[in-house]
Amino acid sequence: MSLFRKKLNGTYLPDKREFRSRLNKILGFQPGNLELYEIAFIHRSATFTLSNGKKVNNERLEYLGDAVLDAILSDYLFEKFPDANEGFLTKIRSRIVNRDVLNHLALSMGINKILVSRVNSSHPTKNLYGDAFEALIGSVFLDRGFRKTKKLFIKNVLNKYLDLDLIVKTDTDYKSLVFEWVQKNKSNLIFTYNEEYDFILKKSVFSTILFIDKQKFGEGHGSSKKEAEQEASSQAWKRLKDNYSS
Repeated sequence: MSLFRKKLNGTYLPDKREFRSRLNKILGFQPGNLELYEIAFIHRSATFTLSNGKKVNNERLEYLGDAVLDAILSDYLFEKFPDANEGFLTKIRSRIVNRDVLNHLALSMGINKILVSRVNSSHPTKNLYGDAFEALIGSVFLDRGFRKTKKLFIKNVLNKYLDLDLIVKTDTDYKSLVFEWVQKNKSNLIFTYNEEYDFILKKSVFSTILFIDKQKFGEGHGSSKKEAEQEASSQAWKRLKDNYSS
């Protein structure tokens, strides 16, 4: 049986029985309000309109999940590292909620298999999986409350798919690393930007090219300049390490 069945405005929604089965495997428990979770996996590009004019997608749940995830990690890291200062805790939390990390988590959990979107695999913006993960966190919070959501994230996500010790040891602020290299080597760094409206994602997206001494070192895309800069900086840092490491 196919997972998807045709619904409204050409948008394909999951078959409820198979969707619930796959969702149970992701969550590790039986969901209460299934509709909440269905909405969590409807990307903005697949937005459809109900008869009352209400538009349905996962953006509101993503917004909520982002805040809940920050609260969960703040609480968890505060307990995990009792002697750490605010700067350390903030830095580690930022590394965990990094878009690449959230996308990795979503793919590891199989969220990509039940996400409803009209974005093809070649599209440069891949954050839809991480966004859906945050929307899932928002759904669990509304369905089961903060304690259950924290337990789900720590037990079924963080401990299962991430190496916290490696995250602590690895600096993923590639823009800062590139800036440090440029300053140390007395080079010149320039970002060029472009903003376009993406009719598939239905929002503005940014692209940037990173130049060091007029040579292209990286290119990035994202829903904000910051995201685009980090992707371009990640590519640039890899090239710098490969070409200039002693």
